[in-house]
Amino acid sequence: MTSEIHFERQGRLGRITLDRPKALNALTLDQVHVLHPQLDAWAADPEVTCVVIEGTGEKAFCAGGDIKQLYEACKAGDLEFVAAFYRDEYRLNRRIKTMPKPYIALIGGIVMGGGVGVSVHGKYRIATEKTLFAMPETGIGFFPDVGGSYFLPHLPGAIGQYLGLTGTRLKAADTLHVGVATHYVDSARIPALVEALSEARDEAGVAATLVGFASDPGPAPLDDKRALIDRCFGHDSLDQVFAALEAETNPFAAETLATLRAKSPHLVAVSFEMIKRGLSLSFDECMKMEFRLALALAPAHDFVEGVRALLIDRDNQPQWRERGAEAEILAAFDAVPACGDLSF
Repeated sequence: MTSEIHFERQGRLGRITLDRPKALNALTLDQVHVLHPQLDAWAADPEVTCVVIEGTGEKAFCAGGDIKQLYEACKAGDLEFVAAFYRDEYRLNRRIKTMPKPYIALIGGIVMGGGVGVSVHGKYRIATEKTLFAMPETGIGFFPDVGGSYFLPHLPGAIGQYLGLTGTRLKAADTLHVGVATHYVDSARIPALVEALSEARDEAGVAATLVGFASDPGPAPLDDKRALIDRCFGHDSLDQVFAALEAETNPFAAETLATLRAKSPHLVAVSFEMIKRGLSLSFDECMKMEFRLALALAPAHDFVEGVRALLIDRDNQPQWRERGAEAEILAAFDAVPACGDLSF
């Protein structure tokens, strides 16, 4: 077992700890490979009532996937590694989604990218005052994957399109407001919550325990922007979204436009189409769609350039390609990877 992830039984609780604090607990392929069978084992164990996943350290639950390793593979043309990375990560996302027992993510600290994939598909997500959630992929030349095509369009109104395209960061109250989090618990009470969960004997006991520890995080800053977001991001085309934002006089609309224009134009367009399609697809269909997109777009210019600019050289000056024509955007959804489609 890798030393960067730990499993333990605590009473009737299966406990997972991501342990890469210096890397903000970014998820590695090795961790994926040991986590999936452990979840299978706990799903079948009648002595386990629920599963909790958390991150080590004060800063992050899980700040994403091991993007730098993926970047090197893409640059080297190692498409076998790229395919394995996404195939195995997406299968883990599905294992979490289909867990027959309550899966509880303690999402204190940073929750981004791959960290969203190992939290948001579980039954419960517990925010704390330290929570900072985002899907920032369009800013590195990619799309909000790990099931983003499924959960984003199922958020209220057009908030999913807004979050997926802009990469906006949400703090605790906003995560609860839009449904990313299911409960809010002060971080000082988390150890006592875990102890109480370890004594829960059934799903009803788990639910009652969470309600008993939950409190109100206060007003959600996003609440007074929801009407504008729904008005501007609820359109059928990306051009209409931009036009709606340009027509608004609220400074928030201008800030949102500036944010969108700093992202990869092509991946913003792909992400818009993906989130729109996801609303009418099953979870499995969404993951298969994302796998096709990942194999088409991870080795492409904007992802390699975005990671270089933001995470490798850190010059924050990505040279994006222009937004592709509609036919090119749509073709990525139908391209069959050379390694074959995702299967479960």
